[in-house]
Amino acid sequence: MSRTTLVIPNINGTEYIENCLDSVFASDVEVSVIVVDNGSTDGSVDIIKEKYPQVDLICHAENTGFCKATNEGAVKAKTEFVMFLNNDTVIKEDAVRILEGSMDAHPEAFSIQALMLSLKEPEIIDSAGDEYCALGWAFARKKGKNVSKLGQRDKLFNVFSGCGGACLYRKSVLDEIGVLDENHFAYLEDVDLGYRALIYGYKNFCAKNAVVYHAGSAFSGSRHNSFKVNLSSRNSIYLIYKNMPILQKIINLPFLLIGYLIKIAFFTLKGLGGTYVKGVFTGVKMSFGRETTPNRVKFRFKNLGNYFLIQFRLWINIFKRF
Repeated sequence: MSRTTLVIPNINGTEYIENCLDSVFASDVEVSVIVVDNGSTDGSVDIIKEKYPQVDLICHAENTGFCKATNEGAVKAKTEFVMFLNNDTVIKEDAVRILEGSMDAHPEAFSIQALMLSLKEPEIIDSAGDEYCALGWAFARKKGKNVSKLGQRDKLFNVFSGCGGACLYRKSVLDEIGVLDENHFAYLEDVDLGYRALIYGYKNFCAKNAVVYHAGSAFSGSRHNSFKVNLSSRNSIYLIYKNMPILQKIINLPFLLIGYLIKIAFFTLKGLGGTYVKGVFTGVKMSFGRETTPNRVKFRFKNLGNYFLIQFRLWINIFKRF
């Protein structure tokens, strides 16, 4: 009987889905698989139906967004763990087993991410976990570095949040703190989820020995584009609004202003400055909308110590970013 359900969102994934599912079903532990299709028109749904009848396939007529699709699979899962996995990945056969064992060894863990390496350049890190700093920036740890830069000492290391492209979550905690916030649609939703877990006193890790190879940008098309920049800037404002109490916002305001000014300058040089600023204003508007207010994490005094730990980490991560 499987302990883990892999939830794989798919949209027009013909180029990737077979390699992904072949690797999943080659795992050395039993797994359950739910694929949630977001209105594919390229025949990838037919491939799944014909070649992988063991997959629990959920089909939508249109793109409902990464968050909604992933949540649908997570809610449906009945296993002890749920793993979010991008459709443009190839997972090593022992990765799920290593992640499950790490969860068993660390009951305080909410999430444990697999080490994501580039599919085209397997020695290059795609993500070793996500970090977040007081400048309002989220960033993938060691992205673009050689895997040797991780060192040999720690097989499991602490991160701010796990990247939802290849991350194992404890289902009982998901049930407690909630799943992905669908207001994000896509981008930063996994950082938000990890942030929420930290507020509740849980921890997030990355397991260096659990390896997943990632093509990257399979849906949005490139690292910097108007779709991603607009949503990311919008969601970065929303992330602050919903997770930081008012006093923490005030403490971080000088850092946040500097961070956003740097980002505006950076994206202006990329020809996307207007897109970034528009996203920021949309995020401010969204944060004060009626539909987002219920999702704000309520401040509780019992979590005060966790807020202090998070704040210290936000400052430390400024130096890690540079």
